[in-house]
Amino acid sequence: RWLRQHECVEKLNMHAILSASAGQEQLLTELLVTYAKVPVLIGELISVEIWKHKIFPVLCRLEDFKPRSTFPIYVVLHHEASIINLLETVFFYKEICDSAEDSILDLIDYCHRKLTLLAARSANGQTAVLVSPQELQKQAETMEFEISLKALSVLRFITDQVESLPLSALTRMLNAHNLPCLLVELVEHCPWSCREAGKLKKFENGAWHVVPPEDQVKMTKLDGQVWLALLNLLLSPECQRKYHFDGFNKSQLLKLRAFLTDVLIDQLPNLVELQRFLSHLAVTEPAPPKKDLVLEQVPVIWDHILKKNAGKWEAIAKHQVKRVFSPTEEELKLQARRWAQTYSLDMIEALAPDKPRCGVCGVEAAKRCSRCRNEWYCTR
Repeated sequence: RWLRQHECVEKLNMHAILSASAGQEQLLTELLVTYAKVPVLIGELISVEIWKHKIFPVLCRLEDFKPRSTFPIYVVLHHEASIINLLETVFFYKEICDSAEDSILDLIDYCHRKLTLLAARSANGQTAVLVSPQELQKQAETMEFEISLKALSVLRFITDQVESLPLSALTRMLNAHNLPCLLVELVEHCPWSCREAGKLKKFENGAWHVVPPEDQVKMTKLDGQVWLALLNLLLSPECQRKYHFDGFNKSQLLKLRAFLTDVLIDQLPNLVELQRFLSHLAVTEPAPPKKDLVLEQVPVIWDHILKKNAGKWEAIAKHQVKRVFSPTEEELKLQARRWAQTYSLDMIEALAPDKPRCGVCGVEAAKRCSRCRNEWYCTR
């Protein structure tokens, strides 16, 4: 049953990417809103996150667990990436954000946990990696990093709707998690950028690229997401009324002035308003936040799952070893056929950023060999 659900999520994710690239994602967003599936996706996202923290390490410690294939475990790890990618694609729309209802608080908490991982990565020079089998260790580490970057985009889309978010969501972002200061950390340390062998490398479109000298001051999409989130959180009148500009928060925010260069502002002119706000903040003492919220909603999905399964994690892991992660050879073949249908070559090629090239002359190719299905060519 879970595998069928994963296949559906994977197909939805691929359909969303293709629809977005063609500018036709409106139908998918309407269906997700009509059938109230956004809270379901958020619940599933947090369930897999908890599985990674509570069940996966137990699986790896079991001495008698020697699966024929680690691919079923990889599918569960990849499930989180598929859901966050789908949410990133559709959360651009206000209707999707509104349809999340109370689960938006859980999604805000999820994004905060992922951004904290990013900030820790940049501060320590490494990511806290879950204990994993050797063959999955690198994939798990890379996947966690990419998931965190997707969560950054989702959070930025949520901040686009600050005027219509529930008051509890604003309080959660500004006071419970202090997201403005966390975003300042990301601007300061920039975990999607590093120097290797004297060359600047930046992470973009799912891979690390060496940046030529003439493009080193160019703003990446990830840089833009952080700055836009800061603009939304700091310049909104409602956020300014609720945020506590105490000594620490003020000193952290004023660090941004060093990064607001003319080159950066030329690329994102809206940052002029932020520069003006920070200059004003430096010479004034903002009024303390007005506390007008007596009853506050809290996220429930994470706590509900933890309380429901407290003390059962090892038993759950052993049950999953027997029923899920130790398939017979016939079951593996059946699963492989189903995965092959889900991840069809045509669909994967449509999602690929680079068009196929002719094996002879190297120009963009439109025809593929009907025998091997690997080689491409431009003409007969």
